[in-house]
Amino acid sequence: MAECCDWIAPNWRVPAGIRAVTTLRNGGYSQQPFDGLNLGDHVGDDPVAVMRNRQRLCQALNLPSEPAWLTQIHSAKVVDADVVTNGYEADAISSCIPGRVCAVLTADCLPLLLCNQTGDCVAAVHAGWRGLAAGVIEATLDQFADPGSDIMAWLGPAIGAECFEVGVGVRDSFMQHNPEAEAAFKPSRAGHWLADIYGLARQRLEACGVTSVWGGEYCTVTDKARFYSYRRDGQTGRMATLIWIDL
Repeated sequence: MAECCDWIAPNWRVPAGIRAVTTLRNGGYSQQPFDGLNLGDHVGDDPVAVMRNRQRLCQALNLPSEPAWLTQIHSAKVVDADVVTNGYEADAISSCIPGRVCAVLTADCLPLLLCNQTGDCVAAVHAGWRGLAAGVIEATLDQFADPGSDIMAWLGPAIGAECFEVGVGVRDSFMQHNPEAEAAFKPSRAGHWLADIYGLARQRLEACGVTSVWGGEYCTVTDKARFYSYRRDGQTGRMATLIWIDL
């Protein structure tokens, strides 16, 4: 699938039968400030519009099943798409069964997709800074029986390094885990740094042996035409990043 008006297909080298997309904000039924393809049901949007947007997504992508929409809590908790139900509290979801759709919602946090070389196990991760620091990537990789060298990752649209200003506590939380995380922070105003969430994710992946990594070229804050951004707009919609194994 190539990029079109409603979604982006990851540009990564994965086995045949792996399908993945990140939705864009245009093309749905939601009104301002959620216009238009808002897929989050927790942001104050009209529930009917959200339901219609989710139905439109399923139909447009010809999804083999309805995604199990998580209640994301900025944690390191991972669930199995084969047993989870809508609203389950977690920040990553995996599956090794064809036809089960893994999905996460974002509007600046990093959506991260994982797939093994044999194409029989996939995962979607919601990786804000809290989840990254808590080890959500590592916890999700633990769901795979494969070594990190056999895992492929794609970094979806997230807040760019020139827009993500954080305080000392955020920087310290990463540097306590790995002093080399300092490379992902650039000083800004006093007591604050610009954080590279893509760089932090790559560090975590590399530490787990994952070197086949794609994506990371977007900025949700600066590209208002395509992406929702909580930091830019406050009240806003959510994009979905999905991955599944074809039936």
